[in-house]
Amino acid sequence: MKGRVLIIDDEPEIRRNLTVGLTQEGYTAVACPDGISAIHELNKASKEGTGYDYLVTDIFMPDIDGLKILKVIKNQYPDLPVLVITGFGDERLMYTALSEHNTAYLDKPFEISDLVKALGELSPGTTAVEKETARKPETGLRESVSAYLTVKITDDDRSMDIFNELYDMRNIQSCEAVRGEDIDIILLAQGQSRDEIEDVFDRVRSMEGVEVSSVSPVQRPKLDRDVDEFIETYKKAVKTSVQQKARKQPGTISYFIVDVDKEKLQKIFTTVFFIDEVLFCDVIEDGTKLVGMVTGQEATGRMPRIMEKLNGIDGVLRVREAKVIRLMED
Repeated sequence: MKGRVLIIDDEPEIRRNLTVGLTQEGYTAVACPDGISAIHELNKASKEGTGYDYLVTDIFMPDIDGLKILKVIKNQYPDLPVLVITGFGDERLMYTALSEHNTAYLDKPFEISDLVKALGELSPGTTAVEKETARKPETGLRESVSAYLTVKITDDDRSMDIFNELYDMRNIQSCEAVRGEDIDIILLAQGQSRDEIEDVFDRVRSMEGVEVSSVSPVQRPKLDRDVDEFIETYKKAVKTSVQQKARKQPGTISYFIVDVDKEKLQKIFTTVFFIDEVLFCDVIEDGTKLVGMVTGQEATGRMPRIMEKLNGIDGVLRVREAKVIRLMED
C-alpha cells in the first residue's frame, strides 16, 4: 500500500473518481464532503493510531474552505503532505497554499496520473501520532461571564453624554453606537460572575434617558469536541490577528443578529465563524441566536453581499444588521 489519503471535496462525482482512481493506484482513500466531517475523520484516525499519510483538499466548500483547513491541519500536523486542488484558482490562491510547508497545488481538471505524480513529489508524513496538547476544562470559548445589552436612547439631547458614560462604565468590554431597527447602542458586558453582569444591567437601567431593550448572556456553543478544538486552534493561528487588524482599518463595520434553527446550530456557527469578514461570533438566547460583527472594509457594495451570504446558510431564519457609527477614534 502506497499510503492512506484523506480527500475533502463537496462534489460527489469528484470524490468518487478520486477514491476509485487512487485505490487502483495502490492507495487507501477515504473521502469527506465538507470540512467538519474531515475534522472528525482526522481525529478519529489519529486516535485509533491509523492516521493519514496525505491530505487532498478542495478550496471552495460550503462550510470551511480548504485554505482554512490547511492552516489548522498544518498547525496540528506540520509534516503532513497536503495537495490543494481547485477548479477556480488563481495565482494568489496558489501562492497562499504553497506558502505552507510540504504542500502542493493542482488545478482541476486533472488525470489520476497527475494526482499520483503530485503526491509522489511531496515529502512523507503522517497524522498517526498527534502532538499532545493540553486541553482546557470544558468551560467554553469564554472563561469569564459575558452578556450583550442593547440600549435605546430616549433623550436625544443627552445622547453623547450617555454614550460616554456607558463607554467608561466598569465591566463594559465594548460600547458601540449603531444604526439599527430599534437599538442605538450595543454593549458587551464582561465580569467574573453573573452578579457582576446583573450589576452592570442595574447601572445601565438606572441611567436617565436610557431604555434597556435586551440582555442576552453569551453561551457556550454546543459543538462536537473535535470541532471545538479545531476552532480554538484556528482562532489562535489566524482569527485573533485578523480581528485586531480589521478593527483598526477604515471601512464598514456592522453587528449582525441571526435567528437560527437550534437543531442546526453547529453547522451554522462554524459556517458563520469561518466567513472571512466575520470578526467574531457568539451564541445567545439558548442557541437560537448568533450575534457578531462583520467588516466590509472599503469595498463598495460588499456589505450587502456579506449579509446575503449569512441569509443563504441553511438553518438561518432571519438576519438583522446594525451598522456601527464611529463616535470615538482608537
